[in-house]
Amino acid sequence: MGIRIKATGTSRGGSTNSIVEHSGHAARISLERAGIGPEQVGVLINAGVFRDSNTVEPAVSALIQKAAGIGLDYHSKDDPRTFSFDLMNGAVGVLNAVQVATATLAAGGVEHVLIVSGDTHPSLERFAADDEFPYATAGAALLLERTDDHEGFGPVHTATGPGGPAGEAYVDTATMGTVGRSLMTIERVPDFTDRLLEVAVQAAQAALAGQDLSGIALIASTPSPEFPKLLADALGIDQDSVRTPDLSDGDPHTAALPLAYDRAVAGDTLGGFSQVLFVAAGAGPSAAAVLYRLAA
Repeated sequence: MGIRIKATGTSRGGSTNSIVEHSGHAARISLERAGIGPEQVGVLINAGVFRDSNTVEPAVSALIQKAAGIGLDYHSKDDPRTFSFDLMNGAVGVLNAVQVATATLAAGGVEHVLIVSGDTHPSLERFAADDEFPYATAGAALLLERTDDHEGFGPVHTATGPGGPAGEAYVDTATMGTVGRSLMTIERVPDFTDRLLEVAVQAAQAALAGQDLSGIALIASTPSPEFPKLLADALGIDQDSVRTPDLSDGDPHTAALPLAYDRAVAGDTLGGFSQVLFVAAGAGPSAAAVLYRLAA
């Protein structure tokens, strides 16, 4: 038995900067591509961090669930229910969600788990990254299911680095005044990229143990445009094997991995590879890595 990606969905641009709307739209697209109904989603996990107006309550997963039209109709006690929750661990959150989804699907009782991710500036007034807020607005979805085939995710490996955080995000309560719901302060240490790269290499090497690198494509976080190729060099993976999301608006942060996978599948650029190595690294510094075996 394996846990595979049944379908993906993405959403960016358009007339909104709401991550609730983008994530809900991406979720709907993934269901349409998979040809399943919303009642077949047993669990929805939101891995996004930066949300509309710095929303704290309710859980943003519930808002995305509503926007996606999943689990809204309860006419009798036998109607299917969808459980949703937020799982926030920065850029690493999507692979943490894969861990939870894998265990949930392996235990049985649900047909599909839907992972959504994405970030936006809390003011909802910008969509592209800049020096003050280095994240682009985008939503993405991964719809997972069990399969009896050989494809799917292997174990997720994690790593953490010593010392304090490489980056921090917070609302400065001393200066926010009455506009705290539209502000976010981002701070990064000077060696931010190097510290993330170090833990990313550790997690990736654990996932790659004993593997032939020639058949592996690499999809990694994009805290900087060159980060995936720096990681490829450190691991001994050919740079031509790196697949990235569209970075024209900047780093899509928690949505980077699913956006890159969706783009690779849409462009049919995974032919000739047997596996994809997903690596996420965040400001902890922490990282996670997992091998995904592609269909033969």
